[in-house]
Amino acid sequence: MTEAFLQDEVLINEFVAESLEHLAQVENDLLSIESASTSSRTEIVNNVFRAVHSIKGAAGFLALHRINELAHALEEVLGALRDGKVESSSKLTDITLRAIDKLKSMLSDVHHQADVAVEEDVTALGHLLVPGSVVVGTSAPLATLVASTSCAEDPTADTLLAAEGISPDAIRDFLLESHENIDQIEHELQLLDRGTHNDQTIRSVFRSVHTMKGAAGFLGYKNLENVAHACENLLGQLRSGKLQWNATISAALSSTIDLFRELILTIEAKHHDRQIDVSVVKSQLARLSEGSELAASTPESLAVSVVTAAAVTPSSQSAQPAASSPMEEAASKPSGASVAESSIRVDVALLDRLMNCVGELVLARNQILQLTSNTGDRNFLSASQRLNLITSELQEGVMKTRMQPIGNAWSKFPRVVRDLAAQCGKRVELVMEGRETELDKTIIEAIKDPLTHLVRNSVDHGIEPSAERLAAGKPAEGTVTLRAFHEGGQVIIEVTDDGRGLNFPRIRAKALERGLITESQAAQLSDHDTAPLIFLPGFSTAEKVTHVSGRGVGMDVVKTNIERIGGHIDIQSQTGSSTTMKITIPLTLAIIPALIVSAEGDRFAIPQQSLVELVHISKSDSSRMIERIHHAPVYRLRGKLLPLVSLRSLLQLPERPEWDRAGAHDLSVVVLKANDSQFGLVVDTISDTEEIVVKPLSRHLQNLTMYAGATVMGDGRVALILDVLGLARYANVLTGKTISSEQTQPDGGASSATALETILVAEIASGRRVAIPISKVSRLEEFSVSKLENSDGRRVIQYRDQILPITALSRLLGEEARPLSEGKSMSVVVFEHQQTLLGIAVTRVIDVLETSLEMLHTSHRAGLSGSAIIQGAVTDLVDTDQLLRLAQTENSLLV
Repeated sequence: MTEAFLQDEVLINEFVAESLEHLAQVENDLLSIESASTSSRTEIVNNVFRAVHSIKGAAGFLALHRINELAHALEEVLGALRDGKVESSSKLTDITLRAIDKLKSMLSDVHHQADVAVEEDVTALGHLLVPGSVVVGTSAPLATLVASTSCAEDPTADTLLAAEGISPDAIRDFLLESHENIDQIEHELQLLDRGTHNDQTIRSVFRSVHTMKGAAGFLGYKNLENVAHACENLLGQLRSGKLQWNATISAALSSTIDLFRELILTIEAKHHDRQIDVSVVKSQLARLSEGSELAASTPESLAVSVVTAAAVTPSSQSAQPAASSPMEEAASKPSGASVAESSIRVDVALLDRLMNCVGELVLARNQILQLTSNTGDRNFLSASQRLNLITSELQEGVMKTRMQPIGNAWSKFPRVVRDLAAQCGKRVELVMEGRETELDKTIIEAIKDPLTHLVRNSVDHGIEPSAERLAAGKPAEGTVTLRAFHEGGQVIIEVTDDGRGLNFPRIRAKALERGLITESQAAQLSDHDTAPLIFLPGFSTAEKVTHVSGRGVGMDVVKTNIERIGGHIDIQSQTGSSTTMKITIPLTLAIIPALIVSAEGDRFAIPQQSLVELVHISKSDSSRMIERIHHAPVYRLRGKLLPLVSLRSLLQLPERPEWDRAGAHDLSVVVLKANDSQFGLVVDTISDTEEIVVKPLSRHLQNLTMYAGATVMGDGRVALILDVLGLARYANVLTGKTISSEQTQPDGGASSATALETILVAEIASGRRVAIPISKVSRLEEFSVSKLENSDGRRVIQYRDQILPITALSRLLGEEARPLSEGKSMSVVVFEHQQTLLGIAVTRVIDVLETSLEMLHTSHRAGLSGSAIIQGAVTDLVDTDQLLRLAQTENSLLV
């Protein structure tokens, strides 16, 4: 394979990538032209025209004649639309969209584009060119509307004219691309000077100049366009072999590059290029193209004449700068930096490699932090904390580079909705909110297909025909709304339609008919519990199979794909009113916080997004709080019965004898959420939470549904990441929500309606029990005593990039604090008070429970409000606000 061929392939691949990117935006712009206001329609048409013009020019340069032919026909229609010579209509949109589809098809197999017939599309586009028409909804052609916004008496109004309606992003992209093109041209001219050139190098220079000329002409930068055109003519003569490379041509082109750069910088600063005199350069290049200048000029004299012309800069002009134009937000520069200095294009593969390196750095950081916990070397500890801070900042920065707006995944939906609505004979409007919400690019790619399926279902079976909607008192046009937003460290995506809603009786009947539920289950299912049935494999309410999925067809696949990336889908529907599909997904899959647990000496990681809370059940408590339903152990947690599942049992590890018998063992329980269900996972030990780097399992292990991947721990050993949903399915605990204790009352009666309060029960140094309202608590933490440091007369600890003061609760309540032993750990309740974090140390955390508090004794001691009987023991009730005020002024050391 020759070098020239390889370079052609590089150019073609770049062309295909850029063209497909252009067409993705063009499709949405074409769909919005019909409904756009007069002021925004101009900008939209200009954007579409510019994209198609770029494709046409590049296709012609690369000799992709079929693509060039169709793009040229499409460009003529868009030009006529821009000039007000044809109407904006649904017919025009249909024909132009079909042409866009044909262009996409040819680009997907660009080497066989010559075999594709485009005559029918070109003919259809030609029929649209009916002269004399005006754009629907306006009183004047678009060209007239544009011209009316410029100053007629201004002799340079033609330059401003074309700039009207151009988006700031388009101008910024032009400036950035021009800087890159100029740098590339300069590099290639140096190759030509050194004699290491070939015909492909000249072709590459020609293409870069041609691209710059076309964009400058479209945006109205006439001087830049004229110089580029003259330069392009000279390069064309070199490319055809009519002229040969020599020192005179080299000097002329090098000086022209300097002029290009001067023009671009002037446009960036002044937003026009009118004050640069380019006539000398144009004439010199023209004479070189004709061959008449070569005999009469020396490289030195030509260079001097070109540089002299370029030296006529805006700063040497006495004229005042022109009035600001609408694009003067367009080329704004942060902190005085140019567009080229403030932006850079990076290959996605490079970002992925960088992300992998950061992942390995996080693993190394974890190893070092684990080593520091076992050493008393203060210098080593300080250096490791610094490494921890830098690694966290680097990780955050790299993660941001992988983030993309979710609007990238929504770009095709306007077309999907339009085509499907027309096919179904419905009128549907698509509303998209939160397009700027950012997600990791891997997540975006993973949710494209599930979202497409949900949107199609909303149009097909959610939205009613216009006649049915009018009869129900609704507008004739239905609405499908896509909404995205951040919540609780995750991203929520909602697909809502204002259609007929789910037919719950029909869903139950179909599920019964297909044997998915029993008659007794169908009789007991509420509407809320009926909705998830549509996600069962093989479920469908469609009377016949069509090419359009009905609501329920393939929904099990949608659910599986969403859960594969750690997400969850929920459905809410009101019959006759609306249906909302709510998807909750993580921000990223690369590095996630996880809880580390162990079973039979093996460690496992549980993604923190599935974690609800941690519960310790002592032997004494288990005898009265662990019960059995159908021989299965359940734990009474704040009035709810929580199914208990042993991790050892699920993983077929040796089980502790009689682990589920009341009073047999102390139990460590991780309360997890899978879909709408909660269950308790019994583990041997619970370690701290830490950020882990997710490594995918090999293809030989991917069928093990209880594992979501693997990670390398701080000591270099591998830990498997548990798939909470897979565990729940395997343990068969996805039968519904946790059971209310009211359902298990011996007499069948309802429990008291007394208001319940969630509290944290803890023990302090003297053995006293205290209760703290959980609503006041930010976090519960376990710290090693060795991490305590002294600062301003207080004991503190480095915590989440802050300094956390630690005070013993027993000391605040007027008691002696228990001496702290090196190598031991301490339980700390973290509060946020007046935007400051405070840590209150307790001897141990006993429980978190929901109970009705009946104060039996009122206390007048600082920090306490009274006493109550909780879990059969006298417990002091903490006055949190007063306690935190005491902690804030406490200056004594922990002992």
